[in-house]
Amino acid sequence: MAAMTATASRSSKTESYVDNKRKDDIRMANIKSARSVADAVRTSLGPKGMDKMISTASGEVIITNDGATILNKMEVLQPAAKMLVELSKSQDVVAGDGTTTVVVIAGALLKQCQTLLHAGIHPTVVSDSLHKASVKAIDILTAMAVPVELSDRESLVKSASTSLNSKVVSQYSTLLAPLAVDSVLSVVDPAKPDLVDLRDVKIVKKLGGTVDDTELVKGLVFDKKVSHAAGGPTRIENAKIAVIQFQISPPKTDIEQSIVVSDYTQMDRILKEERTYILGMIKKIKATGCNVLLIQKSILRDAVTDLSLHYLAKAKILVIKDVERDDIEFITKTLNCLPIANIEHFRAEKLGYADMVEEVSLGDGKIVRVTGIKDMGRTTTVLVRGSNLLVLDEAERSLHDALCVVRCLVNKKFLIAGGGAPEIELSRQLGAWSKVLQGMESFCVRSFAEALEVIPYTLAENAGLNPIAIVTELRNRHAQGEINAGINVRKGQITNILEENVVQPLLVSTSAITLATECVRMILKIDDIVTVR
Repeated sequence: MAAMTATASRSSKTESYVDNKRKDDIRMANIKSARSVADAVRTSLGPKGMDKMISTASGEVIITNDGATILNKMEVLQPAAKMLVELSKSQDVVAGDGTTTVVVIAGALLKQCQTLLHAGIHPTVVSDSLHKASVKAIDILTAMAVPVELSDRESLVKSASTSLNSKVVSQYSTLLAPLAVDSVLSVVDPAKPDLVDLRDVKIVKKLGGTVDDTELVKGLVFDKKVSHAAGGPTRIENAKIAVIQFQISPPKTDIEQSIVVSDYTQMDRILKEERTYILGMIKKIKATGCNVLLIQKSILRDAVTDLSLHYLAKAKILVIKDVERDDIEFITKTLNCLPIANIEHFRAEKLGYADMVEEVSLGDGKIVRVTGIKDMGRTTTVLVRGSNLLVLDEAERSLHDALCVVRCLVNKKFLIAGGGAPEIELSRQLGAWSKVLQGMESFCVRSFAEALEVIPYTLAENAGLNPIAIVTELRNRHAQGEINAGINVRKGQITNILEENVVQPLLVSTSAITLATECVRMILKIDDIVTVR
């Protein structure tokens, strides 16, 4: 009996032992899959980075080296690896640039965490130390930054062209960078000087020509033809423009029903009524002096019929039909007019005024330009050209990145060197700081510092230089106090990067480090995956 109680008490003791092996395995599996995602985009970092060709299931092909786009299109199934995809998305939202950098940093941090966990350090300790190190890193970066004024157009152009240099369209950076700067500066509202809404910059893509033909249009551009029914006008000076959301066509019944007409006199009466109805509408439109109509796309019934187009042409009114619903807000803001939802509300004060509305042939199609708008809203249109669709799409993405970089500088008016300089400096200063700390923390901070060297290492590797020699030389230069020494990939050596005009906004670097650290801490804290069916 006594023996039985002894075994019972012993077994209750042994049952309290928890199997930690499984938790370690899951943590390692998460880290491994997240790192494989990071390695996939690593080769596309920097000006000499490679491009990825993405082929979707529908047979669409995309060529890009924008980290966010690559990860977005990748079919990632593992939950932890999905977090890295989200990470690059959030960097895209916050800063717009540095989407590859942030994933590469996260991958390097995970690699260091793996080593620390194998050494037996508790994940929570690692996580807290990473947080401390990232806060310290932001302070160091802020201390390195150079303030910039919005009136200093040259600095803004430099940072935009640095962003464009790593893209497929880098050879056009001299054209696209000033274009991005001008378009952002023209939409900044003096009342709210540090806010920029990029929806006020509209990018219109048109096939044909080369990227060199891209231009900034002060006004509106429609990627459509004027409706040519019945010989309507295609060019109007001193235009009075109305944006309408109703249909100029005979009314339909609300419910599906058919009317049987047996007598031809009744038929004539119906057609006559239709004509008078449409003519009545067009007379009201003409009475306000309106001579350009933008008609919103309609779902329920035809926005315009051949008959109404014929009468509009007779009234010498230029018609652009099928304007997308999403564009209405942008158009009314630009033209400084109001959309008109009903013919009864058609008044002269709701119209917009412009010096010229004309149809221009461009490439193999035609576009409509509206220029010389009176009291134009703070918006701007960029007309992007390209020889094929792949180049066009990539030019649009690159331009978006450049616009985001300028927006970052408007939000936070500080510049910082590029070319791996800030990362090496961070690594050096954090390494020195780790010697002051005690215990496990010092160990973890030192690993964080080492992880940051992945950026200059990868830059050198992608440019075909010897990464070990370059990074060692970089460390040496920074230890001698050259804060802005970085890798000049064009010359293949280390130079003062600020003098080479390779600069980026402070916001890009700081948000990359905070977001990457947050993501890594989250992955570290996960110790089990529970699937719910």
